Amino acid sequence: MKIVDMHCDVLYKLQQAKGRITFQDSPELDVNFERMMEGEMLLQSFAIFLDPEVPVEQKWKKAVEQSNIFKQHVLHRNGVIKPLKKWKDLETLPEGKIAAALTLEGVEPIGQDIERLEQLLNGGVLSVGLTWNNANLAADGIEETRGAGLTRFGKEIVKRLNAHRAFTDVSHLSEKSFWDVMDISEFPIASHSSAKAICSHKRNLNDDQIKAMIEKDAMIHVIFHPLFTTESGTADMEDVVRHIEHIAELGGIRNIGFGSDFDGIPSHVKGLENASDFQDFIAVLEHHFGKQEVEGFAYQNFMNHLPR
Repeated sequence: MKIVDMHCDVLYKLQQAKGRITFQDSPELDVNFERMMEGEMLLQSFAIFLDPEVPVEQKWKKAVEQSNIFKQHVLHRNGVIKPLKKWKDLETLPEGKIAAALTLEGVEPIGQDIERLEQLLNGGVLSVGLTWNNANLAADGIEETRGAGLTRFGKEIVKRLNAHRAFTDVSHLSEKSFWDVMDISEFPIASHSSAKAICSHKRNLNDDQIKAMIEKDAMIHVIFHPLFTTESGTADMEDVVRHIEHIAELGGIRNIGFGSDFDGIPSHVKGLENASDFQDFIAVLEHHFGKQEVEGFAYQNFMNHLPR
């Protein structure tokens, strides 16, 4: 069954490795070319993510460097992996090809320069999270104790994303920032978040947030991070299923997808250690849901929600 995964941190890991590992088959990568083929990927999103400790004056350079890694190392696979320039291009992806989408996790690299955002969007970035867990010039993240929402600059960013028909990613936002995005975003998405009712980690979405996403017909991509899956911090695939069941019970059966966070997590759900394990997870889901519903989680729900 074809698979859409809306979040991984391969670019960050490749940047940190400085050429010591390769995207082709390095076992250090949860998502590499061979594992994507085995997992039967239809689409993998690759995040541009910077360590918060990167000095301000280096952030743009480091972000551009990750974009270049995407072009030179991820896409250079004998034409099998195709970059998406617009989400709707996924509908015409040739058989046997894998789509790759570039996303931005935190707008720190653009500083106060909205034209840098335009440059990234014109260069293929299709989804933007305003911040990681911290606060920045656009919004407060979930770890910011102040808990404020979007700034004027952050609201301008969301308007630009609307104009480009790009997603505004609510994962990592403070709750106030989340509601501000919901007020103005035409294309909200949660790229890697699960249900707080099942696991109380602050990065998960509460029921009111999930219901708001469903009401806006936005996608919620469950994460494969054990710390966000169970209170104990250890998890198997059945534990991930519980989050999917909860979102479905709230009315979101057609709004559920996958956002693994592979290569950005320090531990793994048992049986879901890398991209090659997706088909095993599909088999588990088929014990709980019908084939059409599982196809929805795997790829069809996302296809039904492409910004057009």
